[in-house]
Amino acid sequence: MKLTETIQSGDWKNEKHVPALHVERCCEEGIKIVAEVGEDIAHPNTLEHHISWIKVFVKPEGAKFPIEVGSYEFKAHGEEELFSVPKVTVNVKCPKKATVYALSYCNIHGLWENSVEFEG
Repeated sequence: MKLTETIQSGDWKNEKHVPALHVERCCEEGIKIVAEVGEDIAHPNTLEHHISWIKVFVKPEGAKFPIEVGSYEFKAHGEEELFSVPKVTVNVKCPKKATVYALSYCNIHGLWENSVEFEG
């Protein structure tokens, strides 16, 4: 089995593991990307069950491959009542149309992905 065959997807509004993605133009050539797990349905955030990381990729129109623009690890899962929130924001210079991808990892339920087309 290939790793790509283990990646799950779904409607992020009905599934708490799929990273929600919001992309908007933030300046003349920049985009603001927000990736969040648990936007509509909260994901547990305990030592036993949590989101370990989110990665964000951008594939500009015409590019052969997506480019990783951010990798975020969440380390606080209830120690001393401190909890990481699996939500990240990244600003990227991207002057053209692009596809934005987010990949998240739940320590119990594995890999999840989402993508959105950004028209510029």
